[in-house]
Amino acid sequence: MEDFDGMNTSRTAVVVTRRRQAPGDAVATAPVPLGPGDGLLGKICAPPAGLDGPTDQPGAGQRGLLGVEAGARDRRRNRISPLLMLWLLTMTTSAAHADMPLFDFSTETPSSAWQIVNDGVMGGVSTSRFDLTDGVAVFRGEVSLENYGGFASVRSLPARYDMQQDVDAFVIRVRGDGRRYKLTARMARSFDGPVYQAAFATRPAEWEEHRLPFKDFVPTFRGRVLSGEPPLDATKIASVGFLIADKQAGPFRLEIAWIKAVTSPPP
Repeated sequence: MEDFDGMNTSRTAVVVTRRRQAPGDAVATAPVPLGPGDGLLGKICAPPAGLDGPTDQPGAGQRGLLGVEAGARDRRRNRISPLLMLWLLTMTTSAAHADMPLFDFSTETPSSAWQIVNDGVMGGVSTSRFDLTDGVAVFRGEVSLENYGGFASVRSLPARYDMQQDVDAFVIRVRGDGRRYKLTARMARSFDGPVYQAAFATRPAEWEEHRLPFKDFVPTFRGRVLSGEPPLDATKIASVGFLIADKQAGPFRLEIAWIKAVTSPPP
């Protein structure tokens, strides 16, 4: 047997020689003698760590090749593909900007968690009520302009919502009557604290979704716009509600399916 790297050996490894083949040609193979650990092929054919049995046993080189192939398969199996990585990144980003339901009236709580505040506090005679009917909340009543009145409102009792700092808008799903309403929010838990308001219009008998950014909410107190108040802060919001004060007398009806707090995606 010929020498390899100047040493005699009784071990051989089968090396497959690849060449351009005509259809039907066989793959040519040739035995190449290997010294113990000599050369690159000797290292490849060495059994991996933890493989029992002496290296001079028949078939030791074959077991080494099989061990290398198994390791390569494990690495391929454990490798995260670019598409999987992109999907994980997308899911993480979506979770970070997921909607936060505040009220879902299809499964929500009693109407006693809400409080009616009409213009009677200043001598007016407008009326309103807030009921849960067929899986929606219904804010309805009649606005009167008598006695310098002209508004009706409802608001949730103070609660802790645990919104994140990056929450920057409300989204509401409503069905109105063509009149103009306002979504309100309070950071103070007291009855007479500032009320932040953002207006939205409705179309008669049509379900609509309105996105109301916090930056559009105006701080007010008893109908007067306040200056010097801080902007609406998600982490401090304690109450939300609805207000009608469009200076029009007559009946009104607003149905609300849900109210969510959301975070705008990055630009």
